[in-house]
Amino acid sequence: MARLLSQTLIHTGRFLLRRFSEPPPAVIAIHRYYSSKSLSLMSPLGLHCSSLSSPPALCNSAFSSSATSTTVEVQSTEHEVVIALGSNIGNRMNNFREALRLMKRGGICVTRHSCLYETAPAHVTDQPRFLNAAVRGVTKLGPHELLSVLKTIEKDMGRKDGIRYGPRPLDLDILFYGKMRISSDKLIIPHERLWERSFVLAPLVDLLGSAVDNDTVAHWHSLAIHPGGIFQAWERLGGESLIGQDGIQRVLPIGDKLWDFSNKTHVMGILNLTPDSFSDGGQFQSIDSAVSRVRSMISDGADIIDIGAQSTRPMASRISSQEELDRLLPVLDAVRGMPEMEEKLISVDTFNSEVASEAISNGADILNDVSAGTLDPNMHEVVAESGVPYMAMHMRGDPCTMQNKENLQYDDICKDVASELYLRVRDAELSGIPAWRVMIDPGIGFSKSVDHNLDIIMDLPKIREEMAKRSIAVSHAPILIGPSRKRFLGDICGRPEATDRDAATVASVTAGILGGANIIRVHDVRHNADAAKLCDAMLRRRRSKG
Repeated sequence: MARLLSQTLIHTGRFLLRRFSEPPPAVIAIHRYYSSKSLSLMSPLGLHCSSLSSPPALCNSAFSSSATSTTVEVQSTEHEVVIALGSNIGNRMNNFREALRLMKRGGICVTRHSCLYETAPAHVTDQPRFLNAAVRGVTKLGPHELLSVLKTIEKDMGRKDGIRYGPRPLDLDILFYGKMRISSDKLIIPHERLWERSFVLAPLVDLLGSAVDNDTVAHWHSLAIHPGGIFQAWERLGGESLIGQDGIQRVLPIGDKLWDFSNKTHVMGILNLTPDSFSDGGQFQSIDSAVSRVRSMISDGADIIDIGAQSTRPMASRISSQEELDRLLPVLDAVRGMPEMEEKLISVDTFNSEVASEAISNGADILNDVSAGTLDPNMHEVVAESGVPYMAMHMRGDPCTMQNKENLQYDDICKDVASELYLRVRDAELSGIPAWRVMIDPGIGFSKSVDHNLDIIMDLPKIREEMAKRSIAVSHAPILIGPSRKRFLGDICGRPEATDRDAATVASVTAGILGGANIIRVHDVRHNADAAKLCDAMLRRRRSKG
């Protein structure tokens, strides 16, 4: 019966296409839909599935007539799905990492990740705070097969039957499954309370772009109970104004802590272990001088120490992995052991995956890659396995070629940087680095002219806006800017000596923070930390005035 129905609809579509010289869009959609899908009979599970990409009248008449005896489900080879994750028992981040590993093994290919949210418990309030996220992916599993896989993962992760809304090491829920509405005694998609839960909607919104990228996403928007789709549903709850309020906080996992990069500007102090860096090459190559420098930067207000053993100045030559490690590891070990480093973070600046692996094994909290993976094909895999946050910077070419004429050609610097950097972050995400572990750096001074650098500093919101067209999650990533003592400041101010550019650095950092930068990477920590405090106070004042 189902096969006969399918063939009838296909032939009807062909007739309509021939009947109209310019067929209406609805006619074309009907024909394409039923020509590309197969209809299969399923065992009676009390399941009713429909696809809103077909006209409601056809769905109702075709499917409801047989709903009492058989169940007809529209099937295709692969389905795009959205799965929500929650945890509030044990090591919540490890629970998420293990869940993603088991999902991959179970036949779910994750393609996008939301940001990470720490949220107050709902309904049963006497329990630990939850960690919430969502992922988007593809699977060949049917909806109930998928549900079974997810329930097995929950059980394997220690989930036991308990009170409803109570504590649990892992909670996995299917938010969307292809273009289907599903209603059975075991599975309802979309969940009727989805639209009133900020801790579910916030990660769901992250998985989308402001530009709808396919028909399935358009369908998901159509399922919202109010006009305007998912974005309007999120705005009706309060949208971005809820973050930091209403018990929900966007966080980034570093080590065993969750960091909120929106509550203040974080200051990253630069420690160069190189003999040839443009500003302070050769000054901190001994362990004693490096430790003294770190102690001074911490005293002046640094939150993060960024250690680099390979110069990335223009025309810098690349050293061997072993030489870079010989410079780096003794200092990294000494700095890691400093009492002053308690509650502080260590970032290692390298584009070499072998160095990255060793640095992470020896205590680096963040991996800062000026090439965003383009100079070492193994970098993303190393960082994905490590679990540390990844700072991805925009650069064309390498330090020897980045300022070549062809690498300085842009149509629109902010749009182009956002587009190119997004593609590199996307590669990282597909390699297993979730968006909730990504930070971005537009690469001031790298493959940029004086005017390009000024445009980036003045237009950071435009970079976020361009990112958001493709991924809301990536657009929320912490942004680092690093204008410190760079040549464009000297060109503008007439300061040929790098150490004479600290005042200009403060000015550029101030503009960047007011434009949305979350982290500033600087040599002169003291004065830039003061500038950051003043900017933070102004931004808080602006928010308080609405």
